[in-house]
Amino acid sequence: MKKMAYLPILMIFLFISCNGTSGSREEKSMATGDGGKQTEAKSVKPELLNATTFKQKVMNYEKYPQQWVFEGDKPAIVDFYADWCRPCRMIAPILEELAAEYDGKINIYKVDTEDQRELAAVFGITSLPTVLFIPMEGNPSAQRGALPKESYKQIIDEFLLKKDLTLTN
Repeated sequence: MKKMAYLPILMIFLFISCNGTSGSREEKSMATGDGGKQTEAKSVKPELLNATTFKQKVMNYEKYPQQWVFEGDKPAIVDFYADWCRPCRMIAPILEELAAEYDGKINIYKVDTEDQRELAAVFGITSLPTVLFIPMEGNPSAQRGALPKESYKQIIDEFLLKKDLTLTN
């Protein structure tokens, strides 16, 4: 019976401790040490594409079914994912960080393969995640499976942005 009495207390404690968004703006600014000044960082996230926007921003596979013709204005990454895919969920925050770090230099897109089955079929996506790296010139390269952030950065710098990272003395 005593154990049952602790249940409501435990529930209240869990509710309070999980509600990390509570607190006034003043309390938050005091905690961050900015003296009440709010500085908002620009939130850059990968853009979700459907078949129509994919044809406009990446490749019009209906107009050019036999060849790769990139429609973008800067190098791009396309993440073919599904919500149920654990490795997809693991790389999602990495791609968000990269979108912010490389803002204005590359575009990062996401395609939900459950919702956009046509796109998944056109590109033969059979393994998730599949990440397509698209340089401005030449053919894209696909990577199946999750990689660490540093590997994505290396691919971006050396393949998409064509930076020579070797040191010359």
